Amino acid sequence: MKKEPNILHLFVDQQRFDTIRALGNSVIKTPNLDRLCQEGVAFTNAYSPSPVCVSARCSMIMGQYPMNTGCLENTAMPTDGRQTFMDALTQAGYRTHGIGKCHFTPNSHALRGFQSRERQEENGARSLEGEDYLQYLKDKGYDHLCEPMGVRGEMYYIPQPSQLAPEDHPTQWIGDRSIAFIEKESNKEEPWYLYSSFIHPHPPFAPPNPWHKLYRAPLMPLPKVPADVESLQTYINRFQNRYKYRDQGLDNNLLRCMKAYYYACISFVDYQIGRILDCLEANNELDNTLILFTTDHGEHLGDYNCFGKRSMHDSCARIPFIVRQPGKFEGGIQCDTPVSLVDIAPTFLEAADAQIETHTLDGVDLSKLLTGEIERELVFGQLAPGKGDYAAVSTYMAVSREWKYFYSAPDDKEYLFDKIHDPEETRNRAGLPFSEKPLKDIRQKLMDYLSETGMTAGLEEGKWKQFPRLDVSSDPDSGLLIQDGYTPWVDTHIPKYSE
Repeated sequence: MKKEPNILHLFVDQQRFDTIRALGNSVIKTPNLDRLCQEGVAFTNAYSPSPVCVSARCSMIMGQYPMNTGCLENTAMPTDGRQTFMDALTQAGYRTHGIGKCHFTPNSHALRGFQSRERQEENGARSLEGEDYLQYLKDKGYDHLCEPMGVRGEMYYIPQPSQLAPEDHPTQWIGDRSIAFIEKESNKEEPWYLYSSFIHPHPPFAPPNPWHKLYRAPLMPLPKVPADVESLQTYINRFQNRYKYRDQGLDNNLLRCMKAYYYACISFVDYQIGRILDCLEANNELDNTLILFTTDHGEHLGDYNCFGKRSMHDSCARIPFIVRQPGKFEGGIQCDTPVSLVDIAPTFLEAADAQIETHTLDGVDLSKLLTGEIERELVFGQLAPGKGDYAAVSTYMAVSREWKYFYSAPDDKEYLFDKIHDPEETRNRAGLPFSEKPLKDIRQKLMDYLSETGMTAGLEEGKWKQFPRLDVSSDPDSGLLIQDGYTPWVDTHIPKYSE
């Protein structure tokens, strides 16, 4: 048997924390994620360090909070020579390979420590060069297809059956290529690290036939909309509702259909995970593999009458996080110690006897949290959407077992949620006299951490710095998302009609 374990990193995009049957969702069907929960450890108090794709992934591969990476949104990751954990694993003798969405910036084709990649990203391309999945579709005869990941722009949050056959769907392709890699590398002396990264359930919610009929919309529960819901919304919520075409009225039938298709996307990913686990078992590699499943962030899906990500509410910032490894992460345990994506790098490096030499990690080895060797009170987060002064648009977060605090600079407003007595986050306790002590305590610890990292532009004399309050335009068509990423072979010009 290999000295170090293989590492299988199962990653999805935009999956809520509450979408696994074994962890309490009685509607969704996730038999393979349930299996990982039953055989491994589910970290039930896990958070994204920055609830948007690029900054979350940057924190994950660097093992640092956004306060230290400097990547606070879908902007450029550091290009200063900082190592990723993939680089450290490669140097330690691992065969490292990435399949699917990496969302690397500023160079989306970069390896960033991987020895090799098979590329699938969701925004189309101008050329087929280096586009493994698009080349696959071209070879299969999908010459007519404009947007294989689903129609975006105006249809971004409109549930839609995929235009692809199930066997050619982007989710199935990740499963197929992962199986091919495992079969090729199994039982070799060299251990491997495989990053299997699915785009779904990121919108558009476009499951293939017949998976789009797995959940029926009229049977789906409606979103969580607490009393006084507007008091729980932030600037970024209002911005995203406009950005995603979701601020011009609500339709309960559409909301239920969104959830049905969103769940179907998750179940189809779960099906691929089952195929991958079966492949590991067939090749006698399952119990010699550290398996970690998680996501970059969640999705409001209508909660608080809001849609999208970028929010510090649990529906966006809290994430599913499961680890399986016999002898280390096992037993069907649920652990409520706060954890973060920044903990993935040190966990993998410890398992592989590898190390990052270019910078200090903010995360810790999850196995040491589990045994109590390391104790942790808080995890942190930051997001800074838009351009200009990042501090003026930032949201800052700190989370413990008992409390979650975040401050929205563009609203100049604090939010404090009691995780014990109000786990659904229906009431903001920041203005409540009974909560004054925990508010001051967690706020100070967050400010102290920001000061330690040098992220002080949002602070002034020990308080939050005041910035002009922001809101979306009163014009209902101002600020809408246009994100048409086409396949490189398609001409969208229609003679006699497009002129």
